[in-house]
This record gives sequence, structure tokens and C-alpha cells, in this order.
Amino acid sequence: MEPILLLAAELWWVAPAAAAGAGATGYAIVRRRGTVNGRRLGYDAARLELRRAQLDARAAADAARVARADAARVAAEKAAARADASAVASARRALREAQLASRAAVARVKVSRVRVSTERSAMAAGGMLPLERLRGRHDVLLARWMEYETDAARAIAFPAMSDGRQPATAAFLAALERARDARPRPDSRVTAEDFAAYRASIDDLERAFDVAERAARGEQVPSELPDALWDAARTIAMRTSDSVIAWTTRRRRQ
Repeated sequence: MEPILLLAAELWWVAPAAAAGAGATGYAIVRRRGTVNGRRLGYDAARLELRRAQLDARAAADAARVARADAARVAAEKAAARADASAVASARRALREAQLASRAAVARVKVSRVRVSTERSAMAAGGMLPLERLRGRHDVLLARWMEYETDAARAIAFPAMSDGRQPATAAFLAALERARDARPRPDSRVTAEDFAAYRASIDDLERAFDVAERAARGEQVPSELPDALWDAARTIAMRTSDSVIAWTTRRRRQ
């Protein structure tokens, strides 16, 4: 799908919100014990993410211990002439990767704890509901991207931002689709798990947009996005390339 067509699909919630009329909130709510309560949504989602991060950290620590034991076993086998240097190097490499994964998992636990604390403070302070804040972040990103699609000067200066064949742009478009799919509809019931998934998609979208912008400006950018997002980006790039080929073929036949 071309970026401008994806934009049209991205804005499905605008019409329902406009048609809702005065006094309509346009936001999903969570009911607890018969009362409307959407203020705990971010806090409950943060606690859910913390529990998952802790489980992942334990699993990563176990994997690192297994890798350490395996490296020691291979080293002993080499000393006994039952393994070669390549086997030792492979075991050590696996150990380093497992240790890095364990450290990353511990870091995610720390980040999750900070998020729990932040959401607890936000819940006590009042103000916007968590889902409103998250939708606001989403809408800000959409507005920033629309500038590249609707501003002729920007489109000419940064054509890569509208070219789905560019890896960073394709990754952003893939993140855009994921965020669109994860965004709750105005009349839907939203659970903590739904909110956590939507927030994760917005986090990925913000990172992907930053990477795409820097790449479009000619900066060297690292592959700091999730592998799953790059996999989806390849699909976007192939779809875009196929559409360009089909359009070119039609033009030649005319």
C-alpha cells in the first residue's frame, strides 16, 4: 500500500469521533464494580508489563547459566582433545550473547519499575486519562508524518519519507500499521493487556519515526528497532515495490 493510501486507512477514527456529537467522550472506558474507572488503566498495564519483564529476566538469567555451563563443558572437552577451537569459540560467543540478553532483560525490569512509579503518580495527580494521553501521542506522530505527505516542499526535500522501498521508511510504515491495528475503537472495552499492547506499538512507532526521519536526512542510523518490525518492513517494501512495478507496466501499455 502506498504511504498516502495508508494514511487514509490510518484515520478511520476521525469520522466516528466527529459524528459522536457534543458531550461524547470518544474514548473507551473500563468498568470496575459497576463504576466508570479508566484512570487505573495505565497503572494496571504497567504492572502487567513489570510482571512480564520479571519473568523474561528470570528466563534470560537461566539461559545465561546454561550457556556458562556449556562453555565450561566445551572448554573441558577441548582440554581432553574431544573438541576443537571452533567449538570453544562458538560456545563462548553463545555465552556472550546470553549474558547480553540477560543484562538487557534486567534493564527492561528497571524501566518497567520506573513506568509503574510514573503511572502511579499520574493516577494520583488526575488530569487526562491514560488512554487519552496515549491517543494524543499517536495523533501527534500522525500529524508530523502528514507534513511529509501534504507539504510539497518537505516532500521534495525528503522524498525518502514517502518511499516505502527505503528500509527505515518501510519500518515506520510497518509500525504505523501495527499502531493502527492496536488502537482501541472509541466504543470498545479496553483491558490492561490491550492498553499495554497499544502503548508498546506507540513506543515502537516513535522510535521508527525518529529513525526514518534521520535516514531521510542522510544520517547514519543503527538498526535499533525490534527484529519483528524489520521483518514486517521487508513485507512493506516488497508490497511497495510490486505496486511501483505494476504502475510502471500500466503506464507503458497506455
